[in-house]
Amino acid sequence: MSETSPLRIGVLGLGSIAQVVHLPVLSELDGVHVAAVCDADDAKARTIAARFGIPRVYHTDAEVFAADDLDAVVIATPNHLHAEQAEAGLTAGKHVLVEKPIGLDAAEAERVLRAARDADRVFMVAMNHRYRPDTLALKPFADGGELGNIFLARGAWLNRKVRTTRPTWRHRLATAGGGAMMELGVQALDLALWIMGFPKAASVTCHTHPGEGIEVEDTAALIVRLGSGAAISLSIGWSLVGRADRHYLRLLGSRGSGAIQPLSVYKEVDAGLIDVTPQLPIDKENLYTGAYRREFIHFVRAMRGEEAAPLPVDQIELMRIVGLAYRSAREGVEVGA
Repeated sequence: MSETSPLRIGVLGLGSIAQVVHLPVLSELDGVHVAAVCDADDAKARTIAARFGIPRVYHTDAEVFAADDLDAVVIATPNHLHAEQAEAGLTAGKHVLVEKPIGLDAAEAERVLRAARDADRVFMVAMNHRYRPDTLALKPFADGGELGNIFLARGAWLNRKVRTTRPTWRHRLATAGGGAMMELGVQALDLALWIMGFPKAASVTCHTHPGEGIEVEDTAALIVRLGSGAAISLSIGWSLVGRADRHYLRLLGSRGSGAIQPLSVYKEVDAGLIDVTPQLPIDKENLYTGAYRREFIHFVRAMRGEEAAPLPVDQIELMRIVGLAYRSAREGVEVGA
């Protein structure tokens, strides 16, 4: 791979996220060539490859990782495959971006990160909400202490109820590792911890509500008490009865507060309360797709050595907390970390 030649990327797993976001965004990026796709459903893979003008369709993971003409792999398969496939891709010398979660638990996260360290390749977990304009605008206020001592982060990731005719891999414990907590809670918790600087957890309390006709939870309520004395409170669910999804995060500090969605920042000064909410430029692209675009640009620049991409070691703590949350829900007690 030269500095001017296109980066050749393969996409492993062609579910909805790959079709709606990954392939459309990657296909438009300068200096990127989506060279191959792979999916367990060969007919689907061939149809999607034809739609996006992708020259090769592989049938197995092993073919993807053995391909000498691929510089990187984007993994968008069911959760239970993430760690194994990420480790295999890194060991084969590929740069890897894997969809969230990194694995099903902290042990899998540690294993993947060890492989990334040994391989000396770029490795990223697709926490795309970190690349949203509003979160990027809010984080410096928390980092710089402008809100004072942040003592509570309160948020929700509630998706509008949509009746499904048949369960998918997301509704099976063996393939998903959990339900709404594993799909939505991982993202919401990562966002709160990331904005707060990823402090260690001291204890976790979680209650889950079972889904109808599925093996995993539909809804979860989570409280994480942090070693600093601060706390995170999250509501997570797949079945909000309402007109639209509800996503938000609010930080409460001793000298100010901040929130997304919508973005707002207030500070307490000697003269009183002031509104210091940054004015963001109008972006015609929706927050979700735009965040992925910025994340993929970062991935590409990191592969070219133009930007730093530190190993996401914080994912070990994230998955440790998720594991404690499920234990708390099973045992019906607060679990010390």
